[in-house]
Amino acid sequence: MHPIIRHLWRPRRRVVLAAMVLMAASFASDMAGTARADEMRKSGIAGRQMVAAAHPLAAAAGRDILRAGGSAMDAAIAVQLVLSLVEPQSSGIGGGAYLLYWDAGLAHLYAYDGRETAPASATPDLFLGPDGSPMAFMDAMVGPRAVGVPGVMAMLAKAHARHGKLPWPALFGDAIRLAETGFAVTPRLHRMIARMPRLWQLPGARALYFLDMPQSPGAVPPAQPVPLPVGSTLKNPAYAQTLRLLARDGIAPFYEGTIAAEIAAAVRQASEDGAVYLTRADLAGYRPLERQAICRPYRAYRVCGMPPSTSGGAAGPPGMG
Repeated sequence: MHPIIRHLWRPRRRVVLAAMVLMAASFASDMAGTARADEMRKSGIAGRQMVAAAHPLAAAAGRDILRAGGSAMDAAIAVQLVLSLVEPQSSGIGGGAYLLYWDAGLAHLYAYDGRETAPASATPDLFLGPDGSPMAFMDAMVGPRAVGVPGVMAMLAKAHARHGKLPWPALFGDAIRLAETGFAVTPRLHRMIARMPRLWQLPGARALYFLDMPQSPGAVPPAQPVPLPVGSTLKNPAYAQTLRLLARDGIAPFYEGTIAAEIAAAVRQASEDGAVYLTRADLAGYRPLERQAICRPYRAYRVCGMPPSTSGGAAGPPGMG
């Protein structure tokens, strides 16, 4: 099995990436530095950098990219790659994403749609039981039926081709290093592991996120493992291997090569009824989209956001897209 299958938090369900906002700005430290600050603003060079992310290690990865001369887009990609490691329950390269990017030089806001798409096999009755009634929420959400064609990597590659400054491989360093050396499990990650009762039944996830308890001879059923304690070190060398492949070869392995084959195989193996829900053709056919951002006045400001297909913002409750 390819590493991409073993490292994904929820390989049987779709994962939607929350929106990220990154900003790089120039500041003058005092009146004596005003002239220098003005010069830096005109040249587009930031005297200081600021990155906001859901985890400090991800924010640090983005900051390092900015300090190395990368664009905000370069930083966003580095942030995403680390978030996929340290917050796998919320943000993964096996899911989808939306991205807003402000180009100050062109005074233009770009909107990229990398949302998952439904496989070609999806039908209106996909989430109906044999009697025609809707499936229970967890039964529908966890399993091969709910797997969408992931769009994160394709979207990031498309955006990097237009807005990136640093070479694509240069954006993977922090994520690869952290995956190999490990990071400390946060209280939130610990809680999320504990709240996923089916997670420990997946061999790959069990090895990553749980501690096996001593088994009493003849015990039935087997003892449920314990979620990794807060502060313990979590390593994911399989994810590092996947990232090295994507850094070297781009996104081709993910959508048309070895990773695509293993993703399709994993979904097929998870199918209890023998149905084929996701194929290699679905992955090969994925294309990220560029959309027109929706902007409206709000008091003294002009507020912009993603248009459909997102279900967030004004279209739905918080956390739904």
